[in-house]
Amino acid sequence: MTDHRCRLYLITPPQIDDLEAFAEQLSLALGAGDVAALQIRLKGQPDDRIREVVARLAPITRARDVALILNDRPDLAAETGCDGVHVGQDDATASSARRIMGPAAMIGVTCHDSRHLAMEAAEAGADYVAFGAFFPTSTKTVVHRADPEILTIWQQTMEIPCVAIGGITIETAARMAEAGADFIAVSAGVWSFPEGVAAAVRAFERELKPTQFRGS
Repeated sequence: MTDHRCRLYLITPPQIDDLEAFAEQLSLALGAGDVAALQIRLKGQPDDRIREVVARLAPITRARDVALILNDRPDLAAETGCDGVHVGQDDATASSARRIMGPAAMIGVTCHDSRHLAMEAAEAGADYVAFGAFFPTSTKTVVHRADPEILTIWQQTMEIPCVAIGGITIETAARMAEAGADFIAVSAGVWSFPEGVAAAVRAFERELKPTQFRGS
């Protein structure tokens, strides 16, 4: 058994109506505990709105040394100076994202419940792969359901970090970490937490303290 550290990876709500209010919430969240990254995920929003959101949130993430990742759009991610991009199976490929964003960018790829897709992404130069959904989620329609065992197998056999995504809550976070997730991606579990975003991040951090990876 070896110590394994799993970190929090935040994803924005699918729509941000009040950008100033969300910026304040983000500041509170990032100030409350360890957060590795923020993914801006605004499906179907106009490019100018995405640019506006990136411009407002980037100084907050940079001040806390939190990676800023844009969903789907390597072109906009490069244009707006994001640290990286996260692409799905129907979006740009990892290799094309790398060409657009350059060697220093962080490239993540959605791999659903498939180690085959994850290995292809790794071979194409992805910096991390994301598996899920593990639980029901209100953020998006769940087509693929993953078993936590995929995290364990990946952790045992591959060097590239893996992210667990999909309906993860404070109650299930430790289970994902123990299964082998390097990061857990959370949206509603933080932004909709009844006691507030800062309390949510603190609670996740308590659950994600270095643990014994069961697969080692």
